[in-house]
Amino acid sequence: MTLPNLLIIGVAKSGTTSLYMYLKQHPEIFMSPVKEPHFFSYDDRSKMTKGPGDTIPKSITDFDSYKNLFKDINAQKVIGECSPTYIYRKEAPARIHELIPNVKLIAILRNPAERAFSAFMHLLRDHRETTENFSEALELEELRIKQGWGPIWHYKRAGLYFEQLINYYSLFDRDQIKIILYEELNQDPKSVLKEIFEFLDIETNFIPNISIRYNVSGSPKSETLQTLYENLFNSPNPIKSISRKIIPEQWRWKVTTCLRNRNLERENIPSSLRKELLGFFQDDILNLQKLIGKDLSNWLRV
Repeated sequence: MTLPNLLIIGVAKSGTTSLYMYLKQHPEIFMSPVKEPHFFSYDDRSKMTKGPGDTIPKSITDFDSYKNLFKDINAQKVIGECSPTYIYRKEAPARIHELIPNVKLIAILRNPAERAFSAFMHLLRDHRETTENFSEALELEELRIKQGWGPIWHYKRAGLYFEQLINYYSLFDRDQIKIILYEELNQDPKSVLKEIFEFLDIETNFIPNISIRYNVSGSPKSETLQTLYENLFNSPNPIKSISRKIIPEQWRWKVTTCLRNRNLERENIPSSLRKELLGFFQDDILNLQKLIGKDLSNWLRV
């Protein structure tokens, strides 16, 4: 029975898609063809989320289907998958430890205030957020959680990394956990990837194509182009079906990502809301830096 020995556990909107795409290029790594199976987060579909357009209901909950994700491995040393809900869902650490206790875990952490705003912009980009006002979206968070909306909508709660990671550190040895900062991955991706390859005990001199950033958030420059993109690549249609059959996955990702990124304009979180959010996150950040042994003082600067 083949199961993963590597899990990218999060954090959503912190570069997990890019890391997934970079790692799968390494000849010694097999990453599951379904990027986010969420298998350890949800054990039945009755717990699936109810936010507009939530993708969690597409996750894999039965063991046979999960095992089937890894049927095509070809002597790769590392077998992995990437599900950003694993860091956030309380059920996940114990379920992972029970089934694959020796697994290696990677988490990418981003300034939680910036991550929250990026998640908001991501949902605006995809026409799923019901308000264009970030402050209002923050006020709606608790109500949405009670109504069963998915983790992507948990702008503040999803940024409490210490609360989430302490569950992993209590179950897994420290040498099984690799923590990366989003800023490190952006500023020096080659060095970060080399560190990851060392962590995974595979060839460290391999250099993947890192020219593309995947799943970027931002405001569409043209709503018409954004709507066309969503209709062509995200909604079921003949063009999408045919492209999946004739165009290799790596090239589909590149084409669709390039088209989307060209139409997006980056926005920054309003300074007043950044200050408010950092006040909310301060204690968690201070506890987190002790836990992971990384200086996070830059995160607290308003």
